[in-house]
Amino acid sequence: MHSEDISGFRLVGHSDLNGHGDGMQVMPLGDVLYVAHFGPSGKGTSILDISDPTEPVVVRQWDAPAGSHTHKVQVADGLLMVNHELFRSVGPAPVGMAIYDLDDPWDPKRVGFFDTGGHGVHRIVFEGGDLAYISATPDGYTGRIWMIVDVSDPTRPTEVGRWWWPGMWEAGGETLEPPAEKEWLVHHAMVHGDRAYLGLWNGGMVVIDISDPSAPKTVSRLGWEEGGHTHTCLPLLGRDLVVVTDEATTDGCDGDRHMVRIVDISDETAPFVRSICPVPDGDFCERGLRFGAHCLHENRPDSYRSQELMFVTYFNAGLRVYDVTDADHPVEVAHWIPECPPNQQAAQINDVFVSDNSTVYATDRVNGGVYILEPDAALSARMTRAAS
Repeated sequence: MHSEDISGFRLVGHSDLNGHGDGMQVMPLGDVLYVAHFGPSGKGTSILDISDPTEPVVVRQWDAPAGSHTHKVQVADGLLMVNHELFRSVGPAPVGMAIYDLDDPWDPKRVGFFDTGGHGVHRIVFEGGDLAYISATPDGYTGRIWMIVDVSDPTRPTEVGRWWWPGMWEAGGETLEPPAEKEWLVHHAMVHGDRAYLGLWNGGMVVIDISDPSAPKTVSRLGWEEGGHTHTCLPLLGRDLVVVTDEATTDGCDGDRHMVRIVDISDETAPFVRSICPVPDGDFCERGLRFGAHCLHENRPDSYRSQELMFVTYFNAGLRVYDVTDADHPVEVAHWIPECPPNQQAAQINDVFVSDNSTVYATDRVNGGVYILEPDAALSARMTRAAS
């Protein structure tokens, strides 16, 4: 059992989500915190009162529909969006994206549903406006593709366009060719202007032209041999850089580290890796469960935003903060690993959100639930200097 390891933060509050601690994506809205659940607990979404961050209180919990999980949440423009994806089952279950009205943020009302068929939606990116971006597995494809959805009328969401790697559309007679393999699939994409930066599972980063959302076009792809399972591709606005994480998907270490890369896109047709963020030192390969990179804080509107400080979840190595001011020599400047939650081998810090007041929310995907952190004086000063 490992004790807390902390540098640069202080732990303010914690909730085990009423004993259903399989926390996934987390997102605050004022005094409300929305937490999605991985799925083994049977819960889908929890809504917490964080008006006193030292004592977060679960106000409401929804169950996930049988045969599915709803492990992602997005909040913007008075809407809550929740994914529905088959989970450890082939169904039947509703699959797609549910849209809720947040007139009462404590009691969301479902107003729309975008049905994808197939295995459903894995990830949603919605930062407000008319468009939501989802990764989904409709029938007829070898894996998840990327879809653009018009939500200007949340009661009637409609597809605008879709993108997939050539060969994924089996029903259309396509066949994947080397170097692509069956497990090439979309995780999600971050959008800036008319470009999307997409994590292609085992295929690296793809830059996509979405100047015409009905017909997304591939600009370039950058892959790498070590790692794979590319998760998040976060553009650093004005710096011609993208921070890219590969998700660790197996327990322990198999010699194939899943890392955090700094990619140069000064020529978007020929991106290249500038550097790799330091891998945490310690006995993490032996602690059990996953060790490696996963999520980034995604610099959403109305959250803490920086082009220099990156907040990264690292499973059993907790939360790591990297200063990438010098893109060729990124350095770790803070970290936090909680005391190992009960009834598990090691912490599994899964998702992170940093609010505009620098409060940090992080989840554990097994039993730990949700944690609330604040930066110490030194990190707070650094965050203020690095804010964009």
